[in-house]
Amino acid sequence: MAKGFNMGGMNRNQMMQQARKMQEQLLAAQQKAAETEVTASTGGGMVKVTATGDMRLTNVAIDPEAVDPEDVEMLQDMVLAAVNDALEQAEQMASQQMSAVTGGLNIPGLF
Repeated sequence: MAKGFNMGGMNRNQMMQQARKMQEQLLAAQQKAAETEVTASTGGGMVKVTATGDMRLTNVAIDPEAVDPEDVEMLQDMVLAAVNDALEQAEQMASQQMSAVTGGLNIPGLF
């Protein structure tokens, strides 16, 4: 009876152990990313947006001086720019945390 196949010196049980360990590390990295916040600001700090590594906005702060009823478009542009920057930073941060676990392998669907 075969005791399992051998892949590069690893038997199936060792390979399964490694896969479980990596899965646990990936889950921990995802949880850490979800709890880690990044903040972006525009307009000299007049608009600040905070997001987590799981792409959720947690805070939007607008300085009252940024609110000009005559120029709502500028405020909208600042909010949009801050949101996009915060989400980009969050994605990069999450990607770096996942890359630390996967050793740089690009595993689809992780982030």
